[in-house]
Amino acid sequence: MTTTLHPAVERADLLIDLKRYEEARELLARRLAEDPEDIRAWVELARSHLGELDRSDPGDKENRPKALEATERALALNAEDIGALLMHARALRVNSRFPETEGVLREAIRLAPDYWFTYARLADWLWRIRMISSGQANGGQVRREDHEAALREADLIAQEAIRLGPEQVYAYEAAWLIADMSANHGVAARMDEAILRLDPQHEQALARRTKSAATAPGVKATAAATLYADALASTPDSAPMQRGLDAASFRLLRGLRWLALLCLALAAAGIDLFATDGETQRELPLVLGQRLWDLVPMAVIWALGALLRYRRLRAGVRVNLLSLIRRWAWPRVVLGQAAWAMLCALLITQIPWTDRTIPLVLFWAGLVPALATMWFDRPKSA
Repeated sequence: MTTTLHPAVERADLLIDLKRYEEARELLARRLAEDPEDIRAWVELARSHLGELDRSDPGDKENRPKALEATERALALNAEDIGALLMHARALRVNSRFPETEGVLREAIRLAPDYWFTYARLADWLWRIRMISSGQANGGQVRREDHEAALREADLIAQEAIRLGPEQVYAYEAAWLIADMSANHGVAARMDEAILRLDPQHEQALARRTKSAATAPGVKATAAATLYADALASTPDSAPMQRGLDAASFRLLRGLRWLALLCLALAAAGIDLFATDGETQRELPLVLGQRLWDLVPMAVIWALGALLRYRRLRAGVRVNLLSLIRRWAWPRVVLGQAAWAMLCALLITQIPWTDRTIPLVLFWAGLVPALATMWFDRPKSA
């Protein structure tokens, strides 16, 4: 029986890492034809079939039983091989024999009680196995007490995995998932910090921490967009971070609409559009100097509220704003509403009206479209 890693098996291992599964299997088939007792070759063959299951192709149905067969051949050669046992557990899971994986993993722990990974894998899977058993025993319903007991049991195993492998990310990932399922947010946050200490570019942990900071009460859209842009600099391909940046960018664009509506309100006030008790409305038409003066507060609002804020934004946020306008319909709707409200405000203030009827129509025409969609477009920025 082979006890050392053959060069062909080593090359196959590298090919599997590169997701070149067919080439790896060709090498392994030749190696097993030479030495059918090469246990490492059987384990790598199973790994190649399991790796291909991650891809959506017609070969999935064939890969499941082939992976299981390869691990069974490996265990027939050495029933106490830890690598073969772990691969066998994976094969059992994809072949819809998930509950059987517990016994395999516990056997691996018995044989290698100091190996952290087996504890982490068992913790990761055990609570799911318990949920399946509870559902089967209770007509498809998982009892709450079974759920809580399963998570407590899995957490103890996860803590042992962390003790044995304090520098291993997967052990903390398993503990985080259990804490999250238990709604123990404090422990989950500590697990995220531990994960990021070991792997600062860990996509899921970084996404969770950034979302927590960006959605905290009182965090403005500019700060949220900056947080997401910083996170994307570390994980540029992160879909959750991109969605977060898009949402924060949309909040910024919604802010522009509020600036336009504020200008519309100032325009209405400047022309005394609505009569108040005890006060006399201004005579119309307004003189040219007054009409020009009404532009000053509007210019200040846009200079401070939009232009200066835009110039201070991170370059990545500015680029994403333009991209968001091209990709989504709602940002274009919001900008159109802001532009329309500003046009109505300018028409109200700059035309020498002799009567307030048309300015009143313009005011409501600028206000109503924005108010009508604010409730519907709000979830897009959540």
